[in-house]
Amino acid sequence: MNYRLGIDLGGTKIEIIVLDEQGQSVFNQRIATPKGDYQATLDAIVALVELAENFLKKHVLEGSLHTSSIGIGIPGSISAKTGLVRNANSVVLIGKDLKADIEEKLYRPVFIDNDANCFALSEAVDGAAQDYKSVFGVIIGTGCGGALVVNKSIIQGSNGIAGEWGHNPLPWLNYDAESTGRSFKNLSCYCGLSGCQETFLSGSGIERHFLERTGQTLSARQIVELSRQNHHEAKQLMQDYYVWLAKGLASIINVFDPDAIVLGGGLSNVDEIYQEVPAIWDQWIFNNENVNTILTRPKFGDSSGVRGAAWLATS
Repeated sequence: MNYRLGIDLGGTKIEIIVLDEQGQSVFNQRIATPKGDYQATLDAIVALVELAENFLKKHVLEGSLHTSSIGIGIPGSISAKTGLVRNANSVVLIGKDLKADIEEKLYRPVFIDNDANCFALSEAVDGAAQDYKSVFGVIIGTGCGGALVVNKSIIQGSNGIAGEWGHNPLPWLNYDAESTGRSFKNLSCYCGLSGCQETFLSGSGIERHFLERTGQTLSARQIVELSRQNHHEAKQLMQDYYVWLAKGLASIINVFDPDAIVLGGGLSNVDEIYQEVPAIWDQWIFNNENVNTILTRPKFGDSSGVRGAAWLATS
């Protein structure tokens, strides 16, 4: 039997999973990511692979082992021009030849892709969208990422940025009408531009808008809970959030027209999204007589990324 190893290399944790040929997890382990130390990060990945394969030899394969692939999801991407990591919020990875460095240590080919791509692939292969041809995967957490999967294959795009909807401006934003009683003072984004959807739709975006409206510093989770308790400012902000998200996703439907949109990241756990957003998004969708796109939560939650990494060799 062939086994797939997937690794989710995040800023705070590194997770490894082993999937069998049916996609069932037979091993899973998480460790803290070494802070600001690239070599220590490489060593941690190697140690996890050794741990997983030793487990297989001892408990599953009785001494024989054939791992068909190793995939790694990263919070960035690999430049097609240089082969180096770029646009990573784990800055220690930027400019590094991660693929070559890992392959040198593991003595085998390694597949590397963006963590949002891994998330979308996981949900398209055997997750919430496995029965659909075209899938848009969304990450709404600390940031706002996205990925496109068609026929269970990742669409990379000629620049390797397909699906990066978070760094487009929020569409149909009427500042005069929507800013009445609301604040749009600071929409600067880490990418260098201003008004990106990430500044509205990410958890940090919600926190920033709440701070500007109320002067209070609360987490996105706390704001959501306050809104459920009918706290006026929190409830109004979340109602605005559903409109912003509906507009952003409507623009994706207008361009890509996916069969399914799967939400991931911390904000995907907000139950109200799945009722509120589809109920209003048709007003921004062209030819909206019958919107067939479904909006769904992920099947595998925060394990989708690492599972998608394991599926990279077949995408």
